[in-house]
Amino acid sequence: MSKRDGRSISHEAMEEIRIRAVQRVEAGESPEVVIQALGFSRGRIYEWLARYREGGLEALRAKPVPGRTPKLDGKALDWLYRTITMSSPEQFKFEFALWTRAMVRTLIRQQFGVALSEVSVGRLLRKLGLSPQRPLVRAYQRDPELVSDWITNEFPRIRAEAKAVDAEIFFADEAQVRSDYHSGTTWAPTGQTPIVKGTGARFKVNLISAISPKGQLRFMCTEGNVTADVFIEFLKRLINGREKPVFLIVDGHPVHRSAKVKAFVEKTKGSLRLFRLPSYSPDLNPDEHVWAHLKHHKMGRSIIKGPDQMKKIAVGFLRSLQKMPDLVRAFFRHPSTRYVIS
Repeated sequence: MSKRDGRSISHEAMEEIRIRAVQRVEAGESPEVVIQALGFSRGRIYEWLARYREGGLEALRAKPVPGRTPKLDGKALDWLYRTITMSSPEQFKFEFALWTRAMVRTLIRQQFGVALSEVSVGRLLRKLGLSPQRPLVRAYQRDPELVSDWITNEFPRIRAEAKAVDAEIFFADEAQVRSDYHSGTTWAPTGQTPIVKGTGARFKVNLISAISPKGQLRFMCTEGNVTADVFIEFLKRLINGREKPVFLIVDGHPVHRSAKVKAFVEKTKGSLRLFRLPSYSPDLNPDEHVWAHLKHHKMGRSIIKGPDQMKKIAVGFLRSLQKMPDLVRAFFRHPSTRYVIS
């Protein structure tokens, strides 16, 4: 498909295209998918995103806010974004394993012959939608080959088999939420660490949930540990009343591999099948984002006064999430779980 030439489109039409494209990306769509659908070159979307993140929607208007000509064009910004998000510094002979502003500054100078200050590099990275973040730690036992095989071969096979028998795919996971967990920040005088007052007693609630790429969410609370009997009870609830078979993907927890669970699955005569993710690969499970959302956006910002209140908050949050299928579907658009819907 040939690329469109913006010069043949009116200023007003281009303004509308720019704004709608950026809004779609901000809503969670892939920049490359958006720009490909519009028929423009890939570098264009990163030019527009950079302008938007610096000056808001006004910067996308037909008469954009004037300024100096950028030193890096859309093609360069596209390359830089893909390099930082998809490559390791070690591939460019850097000794440090994490992208820093100084390292990106050196990379830009080597690749494009453009000299920028570290402050300018930081500003540029933020325009591209990047921010300094604490990296996730992967277990050293994790087998990259098994992960790759799961993404490219095993899961596509499961998906094809599910389609052949008209089965629904769900991902399930367990989590424990504690009353003494807090997330986020709070304003306080500089140099004086704030104190969040709460009860000295500690409570916990154990949860099981399962989500589907269509935005469905099923969950169950238990005050005790998740045993084989508890997990089987959840499985019964998951398949109860369903006309279609369920393909459930879980991790390698001993409960999932127990003889009791295997016997129960066999008794369903095909109504339920279990599949296991590669070992030490929780990032491949979209259901992990349910717990992250619960902990960071609800439980971690609440004062817990007792176990009943804690359970009520957790259940209320999950019931609200059941009514937001768009948000549940968004958990499948994370870079590490996008393989499910690609």
